[in-house]
Amino acid sequence: MLVINSGSSSLKYALVQPDSGQSLADGLVEQIGERDSPVPDHHAALRVAFEQLASDGIDLKSCGLAAVGHRVVHGGQTFYRPTVIDDAMITELQELSQLAPLHNPPAVQGIQVARKMLPDTPHVAVFDTAFFHNLPPAAATYAIEREVAEKWRVRRYGFHGTSHQYVSEQAAAFLGRSVGELNQIVLHLGNGASASAIAKGRPVETSMGLTPLEGLVMGTRSGDIDPSIIGYLCREANMSVGDVESMLNARSGVLGLAGERDFRRLREMIESGDSAAQLAYDVFVHRLRKYIGAYLAVLGRTDAVSFTAGIGENAAAVRRDAVSGLAALGIELDEQRNLEPARDARRISTDTSPIAVLVIPTNEELAIARDCLSVLA
Repeated sequence: MLVINSGSSSLKYALVQPDSGQSLADGLVEQIGERDSPVPDHHAALRVAFEQLASDGIDLKSCGLAAVGHRVVHGGQTFYRPTVIDDAMITELQELSQLAPLHNPPAVQGIQVARKMLPDTPHVAVFDTAFFHNLPPAAATYAIEREVAEKWRVRRYGFHGTSHQYVSEQAAAFLGRSVGELNQIVLHLGNGASASAIAKGRPVETSMGLTPLEGLVMGTRSGDIDPSIIGYLCREANMSVGDVESMLNARSGVLGLAGERDFRRLREMIESGDSAAQLAYDVFVHRLRKYIGAYLAVLGRTDAVSFTAGIGENAAAVRRDAVSGLAALGIELDEQRNLEPARDARRISTDTSPIAVLVIPTNEELAIARDCLSVLA
């Protein structure tokens, strides 16, 4: 399976064997459409990706390619299963771009280009929102005028669902238990960050909402804010709605507070005495702890808390500070385990901790490839 993740200025790809989980090749094409870039559009980006695969000795037309899987961020209420793509579906995805104007248009463009370049291969869309499609109504519903919400499809959709589902299943396997008997909190912490509460394999709460802006503080996104801030800035700072949205999505979060979003660099800035970097880190961790506490309450009984994605898997200090002082709530961190570097799934809580704290590497490409396989089957 060839897995493609098309962003506005980047294209990630991976060639995956879904049965074995083996990644045969992967890569990233960046700066698509940027000034002086040799990659003017997604058609050129996919051609570069194919050339990179060819340089690795892989010919997609003769390697036994079964399908191409495309990550699509927003499926709305229409798409909540992996779906084979046809022309009618592309039209519907374009209409859904109103709900995810930053994410869906490049995904659709990537799909259109890939279908032209590989016309005889099935193309499958896998949606970030799918795992959270059946959130309980109390968790999915915003308390706004009902008729407005229904007309404009305003509800909490949730995102990073492919990762949350994969990590919850891997956590259960690591613990030697069925995912259907566990209550879990999954913390997907990267440049985009989200949390989920999963009861017996079913998500019952998640931090992202109508768009990926809600919830945790992220690399460039604000996460939760008082919604009146938008109207206030429009009136008093003479900013347009578009200006405010751009700021909240691209110039806020850790970047907005510290001028840096890379947590490795942020740690260096903190150690050098940078107070803005320290505040950014403290705000990030404070919001994370709030969500952990809230989800412990939502679940009632929690068996495992899993950290995943770039920050979750690699930033020991974030993991430590996110769960420190929570022994009374059933979380006892083993400091030495937390500090030990490892690439595999591991436990970082004490053996006697009532709640297991885990680090589970995510693999969205493998999860998407397996979703493609299920559709073909």
